[in-house]
Amino acid sequence: MWQQEYIPVAGSLARSALAAGAPIFVLLLLLGVFRRPSWVAALAGLATAIVVALVVYGMPVTLVVSSTAMGAAFGLFPIGWVVFWAIVLYRLTVETGQFEVIKDSIGGLTSDRRLQALLIAFALGAFIEGAAGFATPVAVAAAMMTGLGFSPFFAAAICLLANTAPVAFGSIGIPVITLAGITGLPLDELSMWVGRLCAPVALFIPAYLILVMSGVRGLKGVLPAVVVCGVSFASMQFVVSNYVGPELVDIIAALTAILGLILLFKVWQPADNFTQYGSMVLAGQAEGNVQVTKHGFGRVLFAWSPYLFLVFFVLLWGSGVIGSTLNALTVPIEWPGLHNLIMRGAPVVAQPTPYAAIYTLNWVSAAGSACALATIVSAFFLKVSPGRYVRLLGSVVRQMAFSMLTIASVLGLAFLMNYSGATATLGLAFAATGALFPFFSAMLGWLAVFLTGSDTSANALFGNLQVVTATTLGFNPVLMAAANSAGGVMGKMISLQSLAVAVAATGMTRSEEGKLFRFTFGHSVLLASVIGMITVIYAAWF
Repeated sequence: MWQQEYIPVAGSLARSALAAGAPIFVLLLLLGVFRRPSWVAALAGLATAIVVALVVYGMPVTLVVSSTAMGAAFGLFPIGWVVFWAIVLYRLTVETGQFEVIKDSIGGLTSDRRLQALLIAFALGAFIEGAAGFATPVAVAAAMMTGLGFSPFFAAAICLLANTAPVAFGSIGIPVITLAGITGLPLDELSMWVGRLCAPVALFIPAYLILVMSGVRGLKGVLPAVVVCGVSFASMQFVVSNYVGPELVDIIAALTAILGLILLFKVWQPADNFTQYGSMVLAGQAEGNVQVTKHGFGRVLFAWSPYLFLVFFVLLWGSGVIGSTLNALTVPIEWPGLHNLIMRGAPVVAQPTPYAAIYTLNWVSAAGSACALATIVSAFFLKVSPGRYVRLLGSVVRQMAFSMLTIASVLGLAFLMNYSGATATLGLAFAATGALFPFFSAMLGWLAVFLTGSDTSANALFGNLQVVTATTLGFNPVLMAAANSAGGVMGKMISLQSLAVAVAATGMTRSEEGKLFRFTFGHSVLLASVIGMITVIYAAWF
């Protein structure tokens, strides 16, 4: 059995952290400076991680290969699985002409781009996050916004920014449930603290989105909608997370925001005009001759049916009886050449513990399988022939080839860093900040989600480290564990998996991936820092 070593370079944590962070530096350099496509950056980062694992950590070759392969498999299923079917669902609506009706129905509520962004990117995206998670909201919402006329780059950027506040409670509360299972802390207390950290940020995220879209002048024009959206979502997120539990937080909060916006649109519309030019949106310009065709309720319901099927099956999959039945078909696989062959030690874990490597093949209960069934039922309902449906699947496979390569490479990198001990080295470097740890606790979660693309994975990765460090330094362990999850949500927008999903969903060219990363990076750091400061305030009070 191979023993992890967390300070492998000359007994120096600082030098070890620099070596451990080399794959991340390569990723950032290629994406942010040299502007390479994400699949190139991902492969280069993976190659660097392999060298670090072999040379710096002395990890055996067989373990390097196995951990990388397990990460790649996890990237393709369930993450790539759900993204693939979400795009198939969108393409079905486009190729059958239903998306034009969907577009008209939204345009009938409001033709203002800012309000459409609030309704789709934030509110509808939050609902899909709560029901499915795993990049589904970015895939669905970004594709819808592109179909509505937003530029692909702008649609992708706004949806990535919007997919922040709901992430900690995504997929029926799985990140918080996982955190409780990993740490042994009470689920209700973790839910409460994650809600208390996320709700203040959720309150101003809608305003932040509009500010990024249109500046102060554009924000003033839709202030009533921003207030309704932010207050309704944040208040319900706080109430449900504190007094009910984590499972239905996003779904209830998002439905409240959607209903609030729709009711507002019935009695109010902004006085100023708003239009989009390329990837830039400007306030105070003429909207142009936008023709919105009126459709009857039955026609609109028919057009929306694929997404109604999606919501139905995802909620059905997450329900108690059905979900338990489907989970019974899950196949846990002890990953060959890796499971329990690595020993973890203090301070990452309290006692020396074999590192499990269980690949969960939830081929039926995965959210992507619910989405796949929704596409099949939708194809039948929309009278799409089997041959046409199969051709559509082939088209989406070709469209997503490089995105899948990116996702598999980045997850391979993340798993290799986890099993080699490199990620733990970076975590210990954050933990060494002492009295500043409440702030860096959130940043540690941010780093983990940037690496793994998943708040659930980030909680599994660093949950115990947060608890051990908090106890050692005299901080509330529940608050620090919650900060890992809350801070992590802000890393979602810059993870290469999310970028790959957004690019695939909107049909952007791969050369624009670096531009999208540079756009979201500053917002990601700023918002993660806000979570860190809120954590500092709570740590001082409690």
